[in-house]
Amino acid sequence: MKKTILTAALAIALAYSESHAQSHVMSQRDQAEVIDQWLNDKLDSVLPKLMRREGIDMWFVVSREYNEDPVIRTLLPATWHAARRRTMLLLYDQGEGKGVEKLAVARYDVGKAFKKSWDPEETPDQWEQLTKLIEERNPSKIAVNMADNYGHADGLNATEYNLLMEYLPENLKDKVVSAENLAVGWLETRTVAEMATYRHIVGLAHEIIAEGLSEKVITPGVTTTDDVVWWYRERIKELKLDTWFHPTVDIQRSESEKTLKSFASRPEAEVIMPGDLLHMDFGITYLRLNTDTQQLAYVLKPGETEVPSYLEDALKVGNRLQDILTSQFETGRSGNEILRRSLEIAEKENIKATIYTHPIGYHGHAAGPTIGMWDNQGDTPGSGDYPLYPNTAFSIELNAEVFITEWDKDVRIMLEEEAIYDGEKVTYINGRQTKIMPIPRRSTHLNP
Repeated sequence: MKKTILTAALAIALAYSESHAQSHVMSQRDQAEVIDQWLNDKLDSVLPKLMRREGIDMWFVVSREYNEDPVIRTLLPATWHAARRRTMLLLYDQGEGKGVEKLAVARYDVGKAFKKSWDPEETPDQWEQLTKLIEERNPSKIAVNMADNYGHADGLNATEYNLLMEYLPENLKDKVVSAENLAVGWLETRTVAEMATYRHIVGLAHEIIAEGLSEKVITPGVTTTDDVVWWYRERIKELKLDTWFHPTVDIQRSESEKTLKSFASRPEAEVIMPGDLLHMDFGITYLRLNTDTQQLAYVLKPGETEVPSYLEDALKVGNRLQDILTSQFETGRSGNEILRRSLEIAEKENIKATIYTHPIGYHGHAAGPTIGMWDNQGDTPGSGDYPLYPNTAFSIELNAEVFITEWDKDVRIMLEEEAIYDGEKVTYINGRQTKIMPIPRRSTHLNP
């Protein structure tokens, strides 16, 4: 009897796992090992080049518990979820071929990279020890995270800055400079190891999106857009992943009002019906990297076996706009210049375009060149002036308004996909949507 029950339970479990097949998600322990390997590799292989590019030989990052600098979170080992007491990290470029010295002005090592360089029994004052270490190295610049244009790089609070300036001797105070471009470079640059795995991460996101926009989740006439949103939230938790924003699911349909909705407010919940064009916006966080994806699905009407050709043609206009934008990526061009060039081409091709593309990586809306804003299709001062560098990942985010004769109205084709710029070309990390997903998916053994 017990064997029969166990066999039945195993069969049920196997059936469940097959019906919920998903790409592999590592254990927390394995994730921590990968995160730390990536961090140590990046500190050794990427940081020295960035510091020399920006002409900075010392970078000081400091935070207290529960008031963490956005950058320090990316420098801490995986088992540190936050700063401890006051955590001070000092990075000093020792010169070509010598690498960056990584010191923790703390009671203990911070991960494997940052070595303990403070004995509180010998020097009780932590700031005094920091000053000693700086004086011994006599840097030409002391970069701190103060920034006009990027919140990511503006993590030094007033208390820490005031204490730094109080302790530094007069001959070092004028060496304190902004680390803005260095911090942005650190955050935006993706390593070979990260990119080897990023496709897997984006693939996970694509799988979850497709499952949510399917008959497994949606029953037309019953399921609401909010039901799907909360299914996504639950599914993310089931897979032991995280998200960095609350998803959205919204509807465009032939009989609704002709004025397109504003992005300024979240769409209200609606019951999903046959004939609806669904749009969703969704992202996950895994291994400290983020995704941000928008895709489309269509609910088949009775008698329909595929998405109407006029909607697929509209999607092609959105794909063309993606191609226009990515064709303008060139090292050294600012986000503002890429935007201007792209909009000029789109206008010549009679595409009604809105572009609002952003870097992605450690943050969802990450540091790097801003390429338009949904509410500003002109220059974005500051972050839009920042130049494009190789090995930067982007969410290619935009929309094209396309007039649908069959609906007698404009439809907004809203798309967003992850891509990497390698210095020569833009490649979609796990492909992009070129076909609208039908709901339900047609079974190959059934015919109308």
